[in-house]
Amino acid sequence: MKKSILVLVLIATPGVWAQDWTQWRGPHRDGEIPFSEPKAWPEKLTAKWKIPVGDGYASPLFAHGRILQFARQGDDEVAMSIDADTGKILWRQSYPAPFQPVDSAARHGKGPKSTPLYYDGRLYTFGISGILTSFDAATGKVEWQKDYSKDFKATWPTFGTSMSPVAADGLVVVLIGTNDDGAVAAYEAKSGAQKWIWKGDGPAYGSPMIVEIAGVKQVVTLTQKYAVGLSLASGGLLWRIDFPGRSGMNIPTPLPFGQRLILAGDPGTMLLQVNQQNNAWTTEKAWQIGELTMRFSSPVRKDNLIFGFSNRTSGIFFCVDAETGKRMWTSDPRQGDNAVIMISGNLLFLLKDNAELIIAKATGDAFEPLHRYQVADSSTYADPLMLAKGIVIKDNTSLSYLSWE
Repeated sequence: MKKSILVLVLIATPGVWAQDWTQWRGPHRDGEIPFSEPKAWPEKLTAKWKIPVGDGYASPLFAHGRILQFARQGDDEVAMSIDADTGKILWRQSYPAPFQPVDSAARHGKGPKSTPLYYDGRLYTFGISGILTSFDAATGKVEWQKDYSKDFKATWPTFGTSMSPVAADGLVVVLIGTNDDGAVAAYEAKSGAQKWIWKGDGPAYGSPMIVEIAGVKQVVTLTQKYAVGLSLASGGLLWRIDFPGRSGMNIPTPLPFGQRLILAGDPGTMLLQVNQQNNAWTTEKAWQIGELTMRFSSPVRKDNLIFGFSNRTSGIFFCVDAETGKRMWTSDPRQGDNAVIMISGNLLFLLKDNAELIIAKATGDAFEPLHRYQVADSSTYADPLMLAKGIVIKDNTSLSYLSWE
């Protein structure tokens, strides 16, 4: 592949902005974020800078004083490093990745939809057509790349690759391939050498978590038709349950709850108990609420409370008691097509697809919005990035830094 690179050497200042935000859904991949509440909430947010970066729903990352962004410019997918103070691009690296979405997904564009991963000094991107790339995060140099064109009958599921890579113990894990012909695979992060592959199902659009249950680290993920737990060390199947999504659209990220898992999607929202005894794994559904389906959004939790956004009745926010499955409250309907949900302490951050950011109380009593801000002029499907004094928003084509001050 022909690639282009632009490098601008500047000095970053780690630690002065915020905790590093290295992956999908924040520092811990669970939507729980660091945030210091301002002394006084402003009437509106102040724009510090705004730059064009390209199309796509990939969320920005933050590592060692730099913002890392993945986007599309024309027929190229582009990774870039951005100075958080000024919005100046420090390096830019691109490769050709032409893509034509199916008609039913055309309004969501040509991607990319996968949020990249920063791990051990490298940036890993996963393009909408299934191109996995490792970059040196300091310079933008490509270290290795895979496109899977010789491995499967196609290299992306129907609506394009959307899952975001995850890493632990020196491995990067991805869901690859296409409908009915895919796999979960782990690669050595540094070299790109394949460590293991599990070919038990096609890929989902949702992203995996790495959790430890009964002392065993496992990759927990939705696939095309299942929810599975795979050994991180070997890729062996530990457990599996049926989890059918409409058109294979399993999208939400699993959420750990102690030794249990909150799973969500077209089958509804459920609590799954995973047990291990005498080297045998079993699962049991503690509860399931079929009416609280989730399409694009992933849930968050505070203690025993689960907060989510259901696609039912044109979009509703909801709260569930995670221990019992009791519905605590639901919001008014018609909230929108999608909402990103994040949580910090007693505050919920709800970014709707119409670019309205709602700050609400994280309480089981009722849906209680506190502040509302318009943060972009176009739709906002990407997760925002929270910095020490502001928030970074990726809209259809631009990246903006908005200050709370």
